Amino acid sequence: MTKPLADPMAARDHAREMAGTIVESMPVLPPVADDLPADVAAEDLLWEETIAAGGYTSRKLARGSRLRLIDLEGDACASLLIFNAEMPSERLNVADTVKVQWNAYLGSGKLLLSDMGRVLISIVKDEAGTHDAFCGTSNAATNKAKYGEGRNSSTCPNGRDRLLLGSAKYGLQRRDVHPCINLFKGTRIETDGTITPLLGPFEAGRELLLRAEMDVIVVIANCPHILDSRENWTVTPLRISAWSGAMTSADDEIRNATPEGLRAFQNVEDYFRR
Repeated sequence: MTKPLADPMAARDHAREMAGTIVESMPVLPPVADDLPADVAAEDLLWEETIAAGGYTSRKLARGSRLRLIDLEGDACASLLIFNAEMPSERLNVADTVKVQWNAYLGSGKLLLSDMGRVLISIVKDEAGTHDAFCGTSNAATNKAKYGEGRNSSTCPNGRDRLLLGSAKYGLQRRDVHPCINLFKGTRIETDGTITPLLGPFEAGRELLLRAEMDVIVVIANCPHILDSRENWTVTPLRISAWSGAMTSADDEIRNATPEGLRAFQNVEDYFRR
């Protein structure tokens, strides 16, 4: 043990000297960003963070909040869980998200639906076009088989355990880690039923803008896609920004795009009338 750490007071002084140190992957407190949309005031910024390769995060966002994700280097994989913040037993249902919208390929204007027929989040803008609602995320066993290791404490952490850590911040347990969707890494189902991975790497800087339609808890893990065929465990940083915004209006284009989507929004509005 080094001398500063052997002496508690020296260790304290050393720790305090680290105040103000900035690294690539960390939450920015208070949140600051110099590239907010022109109509977003700096004081409306709620969250600014870069998730490292293999990292995770979680956050509670109010209804109307916007959540921007940026694939900084073109090789991030954002595995996403969503919960109703007031009643976390209601959560993202990938099967219903696909079934209700008659479409398995997420993009601008699509909805992320709960298991109670409500819209949790809508996709306002999508510059990526490569997302995955089929495969879920990796686990310790799949990572061990592929990379020789997959524990949380290893150099090859898996997506499921990272999602568990993020969910645990809100009192949720392993049984609450439901099937996720993967953002920035895609798949396509061929006519013979085989899955074609669309995993890049892609152009750096692709953005995705989401809108919270309920008060939600979002949990995000940034680990390699489970179908990534590369020999080495590989993923790159993911940037997240969130700001407060107006709730969806009655004449919103996404709200009124389809009869099924409109009903899901009406279910949300009914929920908040109670």
